[in-house]
Amino acid sequence: MTGYRLATGGLIDRASLVTFSFDGRYYTGHGGDTLASALLANGVKLIGRSFKYHRPRGIFSAGSEEPNALVELGLGAYREPNSRATMIEIFEGLTAHSQNRFPSLRYDLLAINSLLSPFLAAGFYYKTFMWPAKFWERLYEPLIRRAAGLGRNAGLPDPDAYEKTTEFCDVLVIGGGADGIAAACEAAAQGGAVILCDENASLAPPVLPDNVSFLPRTTVFAIYDGATYAALTQLPKRTEHHPRQRLVRIIAGRSIIATGALERPLVFADNDRPGVMLAGAVASYVTRYGVTPGGNILLALNNDDAAALIPLLAAHDIGMAGVADTRPGSSEAVHHYARAANVPVFAGATILAATGRQAVEGAKIRLHNGTVLHLGCDVIASSGGYNPNIALTAQFDARPLWNPGIAAFTAGTLPPGSSIIGKAAGQGINRNIVPHWHSGVNPAKCFVDLQNDVTVKDIQLANQEGFSSVEHVKRYTTLGMATDQGKTANVNALAILAEAQGRAIPQTGTTRFRPPYSPVSLGALAGAHKGTSFRPARLTPTHEFAESQGAVFTETGLWRRAQYYPRPGEDWLAAAQREVNTVRQAVGLCDVTTLGKIDIQGPDAAKFLECVYTNSWTNLALGRVRYGLMLREDGFVMDDGTTARLGPDHFVMTTTTANAAKVMQHLEFCAQVLWPGLDVSLISVTDQWGQLAIAGPQSRAVLEKVIDPPFDISNEAFPYMACAGLTICNGTPARLFRISFSGELAYELAVPARFANALAARLMAAGEAFGLAPYGTEALGIMRIEKGHAAGPELNGQTTAHDLGLHKLLSRKKDFVGRAMAARPALTDPARPTLVGLKPVDGVTILRAGSHLLPIGAAAMAENDQGHVTSAARSPMLGPIALALLANGPARIGETIRVYDPIRNGDCAAEIVPPVHYDPEGSRLHA
Repeated sequence: MTGYRLATGGLIDRASLVTFSFDGRYYTGHGGDTLASALLANGVKLIGRSFKYHRPRGIFSAGSEEPNALVELGLGAYREPNSRATMIEIFEGLTAHSQNRFPSLRYDLLAINSLLSPFLAAGFYYKTFMWPAKFWERLYEPLIRRAAGLGRNAGLPDPDAYEKTTEFCDVLVIGGGADGIAAACEAAAQGGAVILCDENASLAPPVLPDNVSFLPRTTVFAIYDGATYAALTQLPKRTEHHPRQRLVRIIAGRSIIATGALERPLVFADNDRPGVMLAGAVASYVTRYGVTPGGNILLALNNDDAAALIPLLAAHDIGMAGVADTRPGSSEAVHHYARAANVPVFAGATILAATGRQAVEGAKIRLHNGTVLHLGCDVIASSGGYNPNIALTAQFDARPLWNPGIAAFTAGTLPPGSSIIGKAAGQGINRNIVPHWHSGVNPAKCFVDLQNDVTVKDIQLANQEGFSSVEHVKRYTTLGMATDQGKTANVNALAILAEAQGRAIPQTGTTRFRPPYSPVSLGALAGAHKGTSFRPARLTPTHEFAESQGAVFTETGLWRRAQYYPRPGEDWLAAAQREVNTVRQAVGLCDVTTLGKIDIQGPDAAKFLECVYTNSWTNLALGRVRYGLMLREDGFVMDDGTTARLGPDHFVMTTTTANAAKVMQHLEFCAQVLWPGLDVSLISVTDQWGQLAIAGPQSRAVLEKVIDPPFDISNEAFPYMACAGLTICNGTPARLFRISFSGELAYELAVPARFANALAARLMAAGEAFGLAPYGTEALGIMRIEKGHAAGPELNGQTTAHDLGLHKLLSRKKDFVGRAMAARPALTDPARPTLVGLKPVDGVTILRAGSHLLPIGAAAMAENDQGHVTSAARSPMLGPIALALLANGPARIGETIRVYDPIRNGDCAAEIVPPVHYDPEGSRLHA
């Protein structure tokens, strides 16, 4: 043996040397080592500091249940906190640091918290820091969070890549131990595809049939409905161009749960010292990694399973201080192994405490006759028995069942299509166990949950203070939270709580099991969906044209729309105001494809519109367009838009961009559920038709250049709110609508989407002589505010037809969705905030959306709030203007109101005016 590395044994690649660093010091390990095994091999026992008391902590386990050895990996943006050293495979250049310490791991100033522990008992933050109240957010909470936090976030965008895949199989086997491998081979022999998952790296890959796919380093962390399983694969030797993790969705015909069992420790004083470990973990380091955690090991147990450690240590010439067996007389197996290894057995002995400060130096045990014995040792290998790993089986809210024969919980009702085998089913574990839950009351700390510094006294205190439910104890003490989710702590804690209540463990119950079983990074859940790939981008059919015109784009939902078209020296405001002036004085071009377009056909199409819109539709003439208002069932406005009648049984509805999908969903519900007897068909055609708005006094002249004769678009032949099918540019099919969002003479020309980009270029050429220029959403927004049109800020789900001044559209001659609820007195109360216009009294102060409306001279208090500004703009002709929702608004036209914006230091007086600021008579629309 060299240091703590055994001369032989283990499954590591001894020919491969790997250099890594921990807290700035460089060490070497071998291929196949975890960070935990490599540190142990180098004699490093102090790994971190505890959550609350900042006590020294070392490696406790060898798997995903590790509560102590949490480290930070990487540097800068690659920093990854709270990584379990037991699950990290070392690779060349790996950089790791301890966490939760200052200024260093060995000398941590916050270790003073351990001396202050009488004041920091469970729930202390509920009973202290009560005065003065304003100090809580400013002082107390920041200090507590700084002192109690574990890892540090990098604070930078995550540069790592993540993958998502979906796999299908007939049988999914969860767990790659002996039971899992046997089950996978048996399932494969029956034919069909088998997937075998194991959370550990495979140091000795099993020989499996060809129809078995083996996924090492893969943790199945959740079971969902529909035989769907979620798994996370850790990808080794991460590089800049390789993904760090892969989220795997597995659809399986059935599953076999072979997750084994997790060892639980004995609870005694100072059982958190570096060197106190699970007995099974000591065995794992010896057999898997060829590492011994120490040279003089004390084994403390209450069952025969852990006795197998004795001959294992003897076979590798690892010294033992003895065996402390809590069972009176111990057992034949323990005595047999101990005699062969010449190791003393202390039958009926209780381990009272570990001794040593930053590492185990010895142990105090109470013999069966009451004598206290001090034993020297450098590792205490502890085993209080095994818990079947049933977390996945209980995620469907099935309560585990207590099995007194093995003193452990076993699976209750299994998820559909699942079976459980081996140790996970409680088979072959805890032989001759005599439960021993803790060593009694001790002035020193007896830790139950090592990760959260929860002690026996904390659990007893929670029960004493009335938090007797296991769910309340969990939250009051933080028991079973964080990365390990109480894997080694919960059963001991339940037993201690049951003892405090004088009840049996089954009566005390368990907390609920919820996914994920082990930590899953948010990056893995997101996969490639981050940054610009967070969601798909939809480009308008004229996107290339807009780019050629120098457009600056903005996100409108999923769409990328042209926001403005700057010329040299222009900022966004100058460009938008120029575009508005162009529309008002000449002619402008804007892509309005993003408005939802729904094709509605069938003999009952008009009747259907009568049901979903508040106004009448059966009397709409062919070739005409009408504005429509749609309500939710609760009487509030859902959406608005125009609908054109292209044929007796053919309508095309437009919706707002934001609500296109919602309205389509609503119409499908109405057609299929509310009025299934109506003969009507619906389909979204938003992507099928590109639509361009041509607006301004010269819009008719421009259109005449592209519309095929003999179609007449004069005011007499094609008046305001007319529509028709026609051809343009020598035979291209199109639809023309004379509607206007700008308040000017305007048309919307729709063509199959593949022609829209070419059409935009043709219109630009045709309009050059008339001063045509493209305009974007900024100019569109200014003009709609000038005209008082309600849009997203006003259609916010909280406004009614009365609020928006659209109550005349509520028909009294028919029924429609939302009619009854819209008539409720509270929704028709004139005192409700109602749509009005605002303009600053001085004519120059900028009004901002979100500002509060208060009476002149009133204090800026919530009880004086009478409404808010919904939309604001700087009109090139009218100056600053706004739309607002103001209590009893229409009756207050002409009054002055205070516009208060505390966040942006705005405070001015504004005159209340009608919402239509520009051309209220609408004469320009009908030109």
